[in-house]
Amino acid sequence: MEFRKSSYSATESHCVEVANWEAGAAIRDTKHRDLGALVFPLAEWRAFLDTVKRRDL
Repeated sequence: MEFRKSSYSATESHCVEVANWEAGAAIRDTKHRDLGALVFPLAEWRAFLDTVKRRDL
């Protein structure tokens, strides 16, 4: 699984990284990669992204 930082993060160290794959997505803290990642099934990940895009948070 390959994680990436958002382009909005620039050089900031306080951010999260995301990895996408067929079954969903994983998110981890850039500063604490050794602590693992939160994994979300595809349906939950899509629902989250749709909510963010609508600015309903």
